[in-house]
Amino acid sequence: MFDTMTITKAGGALCGAFLIFLLGKWAAESLYHTGPVAHAGEEVAQAYTIDTGAAEAAAPAADAGPDFATLLASADAAAGEKVFGKCKACHKIDGTNGTGPHLDGVVGRAVASVAGFGYSDGMVSHGGDWTPEALNTFLEDPKGVVAGTKMSFAGLKKPEDRANIIAYLQSLGG
Repeated sequence: MFDTMTITKAGGALCGAFLIFLLGKWAAESLYHTGPVAHAGEEVAQAYTIDTGAAEAAAPAADAGPDFATLLASADAAAGEKVFGKCKACHKIDGTNGTGPHLDGVVGRAVASVAGFGYSDGMVSHGGDWTPEALNTFLEDPKGVVAGTKMSFAGLKKPEDRANIIAYLQSLGG
């Protein structure tokens, strides 16, 4: 049914088809190239750009909204208790340390001051007090504020969540 010549013709046709597709792909990429173009080591700009409105969409996002003091004044400690659920894996509020130091009485306390807890060198050298403003900044991006911190939490991106959790921590007292 199949002899050697038929199999050779089929194999040649298959290789020829792949070669045509490969050459077509190469031609299309060179005709419709959209990446940066370099000529004699110098980058050449595109002839035109299409405005997609991305810059205008980003402008309202730049509006920071109310300042932190306003958010904290209207913060809800009960909502902060719910947000604190993200912290419970490492922090306790009963005066005992977990993976992280206990957080009862943290607002107004000196940074890295819980006795018996092994803080990272970055946290010890950070210094200062845990004011509501300092907590807000730290909770937004812990690793960005204190380089070398052991805290692996990515942070709370919503300012309302940060204000609520700080109000909850303030309500715990010391």
